[in-house]
Amino acid sequence: MKRSIVRKIFGVSWRSVLTMVLLALLVTMLLSFSPIYDFSKNEPFSGPDIYNPYSSFDSSLGWKRANFHTHTKVPGLLNECKYWPCEVLKDYQRLGYDIVTFSNHNRLTFFPQDSCLRVNVYEHGYNLFKFHKLVFGSQSVWHYDHMLPFLASQRQWQIDRLSSQADFIQLNHPFRTWFTTRRIMESIGSYHIMELDSGVTIEQPYWDWALSSGHYSFGLANDDCHDSKRSSKIGVRCNFLNVANGNYEELRKCLLSGCYFSMRVPDFGNGDWDEKIERNKHLPSILSVNVNDDRIEICFSEKAQWIEAIGQDHRCLCKTTDSNQMEYILPHDEPYVRFTASFCSEVVIYTNVFARYDSKKSTTPYKESNHTLNLAWTIIYNFVIVSLAIVFLWMIFLLWRKNYNDSNCLKTH
Repeated sequence: MKRSIVRKIFGVSWRSVLTMVLLALLVTMLLSFSPIYDFSKNEPFSGPDIYNPYSSFDSSLGWKRANFHTHTKVPGLLNECKYWPCEVLKDYQRLGYDIVTFSNHNRLTFFPQDSCLRVNVYEHGYNLFKFHKLVFGSQSVWHYDHMLPFLASQRQWQIDRLSSQADFIQLNHPFRTWFTTRRIMESIGSYHIMELDSGVTIEQPYWDWALSSGHYSFGLANDDCHDSKRSSKIGVRCNFLNVANGNYEELRKCLLSGCYFSMRVPDFGNGDWDEKIERNKHLPSILSVNVNDDRIEICFSEKAQWIEAIGQDHRCLCKTTDSNQMEYILPHDEPYVRFTASFCSEVVIYTNVFARYDSKKSTTPYKESNHTLNLAWTIIYNFVIVSLAIVFLWMIFLLWRKNYNDSNCLKTH
């Protein structure tokens, strides 16, 4: 009798474990539906003109320091941060930030002070690969997500779907997004901003992979902060925008024109907050940018250890040392150039991209992603997904039907 009870408990236990595994696979299948696209081959930027993202720079406005990717405590049990928006905002303001937006996962967060400064932005994505996007200007949250977005088509469909109900999309931390290959970066598009340098290493190769295939985007560097009380997690990535204030209309216009630069900042003081606050008051900046014909001139507020001109395929086109300025003539066959400046304080500045285009045909080099639906492969792919879901559901049914039959058998004996 005791042996039969042990057998019964063991049988229920292993069936329960296997059922959980099958349920996880079932949910993964149900969150895998997607159209399948044919991606057209993109061409590098070309044209007689050079797009200058700083053409509207107004020195009288100066630069406003901003972070757009920040997490806070939210109502409910599930939280990535211990501190409410009002606390996080104060922590950023004491480091000299003028603009802070709260981008919690799949949730719009109210701004704790002036409602005019609220920006409707959230981070989309629950998936295991960390394929996350910042969604700007949406009035509601889209909750569907692929648990395992292996395919470029899955990622493109998400971007398209999110873009349809938002002003623009930022592609988050590609370096920390699993299975983000060069081929994927060359395929997907229709986002306006790429997040740079939000982690332990520089992410610009991903940006250049996309730029080199003709996907024009601007760059933002954000903390992706989850703990504003840790000095190593706050104030180490930022952006400087040429705007008068932080209302959304001004921000949207600036973010979509490119008149800003991004910055990597060391954790000054390594935990000494007084030193961190003081040294954050004295950061370098861009003084001026001029584009005359094919000549690009950029000047910084202090001498840099080195300034690099980066171009197609992440190549260093030119480098200068111990100078606060650089001049570069962009050859007619060179699609684009962007500048990176490193200072003795270990601060690094990244400019936006100067790309070739035809100003008579378009206002910027940006183009929507060129992809078409492959109906045959869409049907086949989704048929496989449905079939696998049915198989997993049937396996669960068989497991517990066998358990039910075994129980009845034990009762009869």
